Amino acid sequence: MSDLPMQVVVMLGETIEKVVPITIALALVFTVLSHYWACNPGAPWWRRGELVTDIVYWFCVPVFARVVRIGLLVLGAGVVFGIHDADGLIAFYDNGHGPLSTLPLWAQAFLFLVLSDFMLYWLHRLFHGGEFWKYHAIHHSSEELDWLSAARFHPVNLLLGTIGVDVVLLMAGISPNIMLWVGPFTTFHSAFVHANLNWTLGPFRYVLATPVFHRWHHTPLAEGGNTNFAGTFPVWDLLFGTFRMPANRLPENYGKDESSMPSEIAGQLAYPFRRQSMIRKSV
Repeated sequence: MSDLPMQVVVMLGETIEKVVPITIALALVFTVLSHYWACNPGAPWWRRGELVTDIVYWFCVPVFARVVRIGLLVLGAGVVFGIHDADGLIAFYDNGHGPLSTLPLWAQAFLFLVLSDFMLYWLHRLFHGGEFWKYHAIHHSSEELDWLSAARFHPVNLLLGTIGVDVVLLMAGISPNIMLWVGPFTTFHSAFVHANLNWTLGPFRYVLATPVFHRWHHTPLAEGGNTNFAGTFPVWDLLFGTFRMPANRLPENYGKDESSMPSEIAGQLAYPFRRQSMIRKSV
C-alpha cells in the first residue's frame, strides 16, 4: 500500500507522456483539414472562447479514466474472482482469461469495438433523459464544437459510460492487449467526429460515424439533439430509429440548450449538483 501513491504518480506521468505527442499530431491534422473542409465558419479551434477548459479536460480525462479503470479491474478481480495479490492480478489480466482470450487479438479487438459501441449506444440514450442528463449536459455545452470538445465529459458520465463498459468487457476475458490497437483508433475517431469538418463519407456514412453525423447530435433538441447516439457504428441508429442525416444540409448551432452552463471546468463539474431538478425532455 505504501507504494500506491508512487504508482499513481508514475501512471500519471506515463499517460501525459503519451497524450502530448498525440495532441500535437491531432492539432496539426485537424488544423489543416478544417482549413479546407470546415463544416461551419468561424474562428479556428485555437481561438475558441473555452479553449482552456477543453484543454484541461483533454489532459485530465485520460488520466482519470486510466486510474479508475485499473482500480475497478483490481476491485473486480478481488470481489468476483477472489484474486488479491499483485502477481495473481498481473497473470489474470495480462493476456485476458477464459474463452474470449483464445481468440486472435484482431478478433478480440473487433468484438470489443462492436460490443462496447452497442452498450454505449444504449447508455448514451439513457444519459439523454431524466436525472442522467445533468451529467451529460456538460458534453453538449460546447457552442464552438471542435476536435478538443471530444474530451469534455463529467466524471460521472465517464464512470457510468466508457470506463464502466471497458471494465465489463475486460473482466469478461478480453485481453487488455487489444488496447494497443483500439486505443489509438478510438482517440482519433472521437476527435474526428467532433472536428469542424463537412465530411459525410458518402455511402460509408452508414458504416462509420462521421463529423456531420455526430455534429447533428450536438445540435439543439429541435434540430436533432436526440438522434445519432452511436459513437462508432451508425448501424445502431439505423436499427433503432434514431439516425438523422438530412440531405444537402449541414448542422449549424451547438450547445444552445445548455446556454446557462458555466464556461470554466470547476463550474461545469459542480453544475449537476447545483441543478438537481434539471430533467432532459425528449422530442
